[in-house]
Amino acid sequence: MAGLILKLRAHEQILVNGVVMQNGERNARLIVKTPDAKILRLRDAIAPGEANTPVKRVCYIAQLAVAGETDIAEASAQLGRGIAQLRDALQGHPGAACLTEAAAALEEDNFYGVMRSLRRLLPLEEKLLAAHRGGAAASRQAGSAP
Repeated sequence: MAGLILKLRAHEQILVNGVVMQNGERNARLIVKTPDAKILRLRDAIAPGEANTPVKRVCYIAQLAVAGETDIAEASAQLGRGIAQLRDALQGHPGAACLTEAAAALEEDNFYGVMRSLRRLLPLEEKLLAAHRGGAAASRQAGSAP
């Protein structure tokens, strides 16, 4: 029986069933044999204060489910609504494929898969928000021109 294989860098931290653990001086490879263990690599984690954009907020909910820090039924409902809203916002955009993958993972209660799919949208979201901020600034400047 194989299990989940974690490759950890030196001093890397992970959350396992609510307990923060830190790797030692060397890189390590761990095999997790227990199914449904709640494991989150902390380098992948979004801090609560960083969940300040639509994709980050939905991703944060998936992260809480992965870590076992929220009610799974409530997380599933919130993720379903969040993915649907993001899909509406990105309709026709190539990034919407990530949302199809996230929705499929959600149907299988694979919260890590949901999180992984949503994280791929973060660079796109950053670009779209930057473009929006740039366009809004240009509009304000044009409106104040004599």
